[in-house]
Amino acid sequence: MVTSITIQKITYLLGVCLFSISFLVFLNASVSFVITDRIGIQRGVGDLVGTLGFVDELIALIACPVWGSLSDRIGVRAVCVIGYVVVGTALFLFVQAKNVYPQLLLVRILFSVGGAATATMVTAILPSITIATKAAQTPSSPVRRPSAGDQHDSQTSTSPSLSSELTITPARLARRRSPALPLPAIELPDDSASRSNSSSPSRLAGIVGLFTGCGALLALVVFLPLPTKFANRNGVSAGQALVYSYYVVGSIALLIAAFCFVGLSGLTDQKPDSRKGRNGTGNGVDYHQASHDTATHGEPSSADVRVQNGSSGWKSLLDAVVLGFQDVDIGLGYLGGFVARASSVGISLFIPLYINAYFISSGLCKGDPSHTNPDKPMKEQCKQAYILSAELTGTSQLVALIFAPLFGYISDHLKSNIPLITASLTGLAGYISFALVPPIPHHTTHPQPGIPIFIIASLLGISQIGCIVCSLGLLGHGIIRDHQTQHAEESPAIFSSPSPPLQRQDRGDEEEEVEEGEVETTTLLHRRHHHRHQDLNPNNSLLASKGSIAGIYSLTGGAGILLLTKLGGYLFDHVSPSAPFWMLAGFNAVLFCVAVGLSLFGVGSSSGLAH
Repeated sequence: MVTSITIQKITYLLGVCLFSISFLVFLNASVSFVITDRIGIQRGVGDLVGTLGFVDELIALIACPVWGSLSDRIGVRAVCVIGYVVVGTALFLFVQAKNVYPQLLLVRILFSVGGAATATMVTAILPSITIATKAAQTPSSPVRRPSAGDQHDSQTSTSPSLSSELTITPARLARRRSPALPLPAIELPDDSASRSNSSSPSRLAGIVGLFTGCGALLALVVFLPLPTKFANRNGVSAGQALVYSYYVVGSIALLIAAFCFVGLSGLTDQKPDSRKGRNGTGNGVDYHQASHDTATHGEPSSADVRVQNGSSGWKSLLDAVVLGFQDVDIGLGYLGGFVARASSVGISLFIPLYINAYFISSGLCKGDPSHTNPDKPMKEQCKQAYILSAELTGTSQLVALIFAPLFGYISDHLKSNIPLITASLTGLAGYISFALVPPIPHHTTHPQPGIPIFIIASLLGISQIGCIVCSLGLLGHGIIRDHQTQHAEESPAIFSSPSPPLQRQDRGDEEEEVEEGEVETTTLLHRRHHHRHQDLNPNNSLLASKGSIAGIYSLTGGAGILLLTKLGGYLFDHVSPSAPFWMLAGFNAVLFCVAVGLSLFGVGSSSGLAH
């Protein structure tokens, strides 16, 4: 039988993760053909494409936090649907543009807004899927049901309120202390348990990395060949083939929107629900007020339940930023996302630039080593450099695809920061080696790339995917840990564990008096757990703010991209072609030092190099 959580996981992986990047890959790879074949511009195409790409990143940098905050209010499913609808609409409009400025620029901005929504939801939905999976795998908290021996009481008294259930009476304590019915131990959320089962955020993050990588391959294998296939038909021009291709891909985006609308229905905590408390799937009830009203009047009415509206959108984003300095897992996840996104640019952008510059400076180009024609594609100016660049980037991405689930599995079982430390150390060694080791060995009769450069490219792919998977896992782990802790602290089942029905005549005078010390201990235990969150609004659970956290995560990643592209590009031209790789080595060194330092000092849930 196919359950709802199975449908939600399939939708998340095949709909959100797989296609969140595929449409962007298709657009980036084909935008130059739109400019040349549709608009008719032949000169300065590289500058136009670069400008459109920069604007795309800049808009995404702003839109990702906004979409994340909005998803906390209208739900992740709504944001996913809106995002793919916007992406599909932008793809339809893209081939209708008659000029680059302003038409194509405006459509690219529209696409960036939609793409930011879908990319942010990859991070925002992960905790909800994990919690829903745990709920499906774990029996629900036991709730005592009326038994035959209790029927008389149920007919002569009202239903027990939350306050009465939390009250320790001599009879209840005697029943729990009975040898046949021992008092269950109070179990607070186990930090390690959340990382060591099939529904852990680390393991799911590894699968997410695998599917996002497959999404890029989907764009390269399925979407990009479409113009050629349409052009092979009689009477179809190159420009018209592009139009047909964009229509097909845009239609797929709209179908994915419908798929997400149906498949993500009922996702745990997908939007604030005024009818539910934070002890389960909702996040909007003032639990203390509800318990007071219940104790006074029995069942709470909808008017008695006070809904907390939460902070404003900008306030929630600011809180998510501050949270990065207060919660070790969240903060380390932000830093890992910064390094991961910067690494993706280093691999896809600066490796080809570096290889091309090396071939030109070494006199290895056979086509146009003088580089006097900036409008001529690099693969025509220096074919050997283009081939090697494609091989290195392809090797890096293939290795990353293979290691994505492996990092998720290792992170799930080691229960420490060792996977993230390994990823950053691998990146540190890889980027330093790439800056120092020549792509083509010197003093060779026939210049051919050596094996070491491919090993180094593999290290870069391992580092990139490791940072992605570990940072996503850290965010999910931090959110879920907070959710479990608050759930445990407010659940009545913790203090009033169920017991099988006992015959009243069997108890008789055997009820023991409650010792004063035991009552005081139990009361203090309740106070200790209650005091920790006594000032917290029930709506302030990190699960209720997962969208804002995902938005800031995307913001830090975008900042890494912009910093590397602008500063790294400047240093590439004015200092050394290897400068961007030294920057990336520095980013990984900072991540390595922070992760090791937190582990050695035992800060956070992942304290210690080995748990």
